Amino acid sequence: MTRHQAADTTPTTTGPTATGPMVEVTDLRRSFGTGERTVHALRGIDFSVERGELAALKGRSGSGKTTLLNLVGGLDAPTGGRISLDGIDLGGLDEDGRLALRRERIGFVFQSFGLIPMLTAAENVGVPMRLRKVPPAEREERAHTLLALVGLADHAGQRPGELSGGQQQRVAIARALANEPGLIIADEPTGQLDSETGRSIMELLRAVVRSEGVTVLVATHDPTLMGLADRVIELHDGRIVEEAEQAA
Repeated sequence: MTRHQAADTTPTTTGPTATGPMVEVTDLRRSFGTGERTVHALRGIDFSVERGELAALKGRSGSGKTTLLNLVGGLDAPTGGRISLDGIDLGGLDEDGRLALRRERIGFVFQSFGLIPMLTAAENVGVPMRLRKVPPAEREERAHTLLALVGLADHAGQRPGELSGGQQQRVAIARALANEPGLIIADEPTGQLDSETGRSIMELLRAVVRSEGVTVLVATHDPTLMGLADRVIELHDGRIVEEAEQAA
C-alpha cells in the first residue's frame, strides 16, 4: 500500500525519502522551573538513530528517558539544542506543524496501551487513519492487514477488555503503524507485562523494523530485552554515559 496523501499542514521541506539518520539530536537540553528550583532533565544530549534501526534507551527512573522521547516525538519543546526527524528540523515547526509531523511520520506505543475500550481491535487500529480521513474501505483493509502482521488476525472484532495485556499491546503496535510512519516511539512498552510476554513484544518490534523498514526508539528498564536492540543508549542524570552497538 502506498503512503496516504499527506495533510496540507504536513511539513514538506524534506520528504520521507530524505537521506541521513532518521533521528539526529544535537546538544539537546531541557530544564523545568526557574532559579534555584531549576531541574535539568537533559544536559546536552548528542546522538542519532539510523533508518531501519531499533535503538533502546536505558537508565533509572529520572534519568531523562521519557523527557527525551517526548522531545523527539514533538510532544514537548527543548530548552536548547536541535532535533532533526526524517530530515525535518523540529525547531522550525509551529504547533500545527508538530501536530502534522506526529500524525504523518510518528507512531506512539505507550506502557498503558492507550486503547479506546468501546472500540474493537480493528477500530482502534483505524483511529489514526480516521483522523486523516482515509476512506472507510481502505481503512478497514489496512487495519486487518496490520492485525495479521502482529498475529491478531482472528481478534479484529474483540474489544480491549476481551484481550490479554500482550494482545492489547500488539493492537497498540498495529495502531502505531497505521499511517505508515518512519519512526515508532515506544515508552516502556513492556512495563505492564510479564517477562515472557514482554520479550515477545520486543521481538515483534524487532520484526516490524525488519519487515516494514520502520525505525524504533524504545525506552526500557529491562536488561533482558536490551539484547534485542541494534544499539543501546544509556542515560544518567540527563546525560548519555554509554552508547554501544549490539552484535548482529
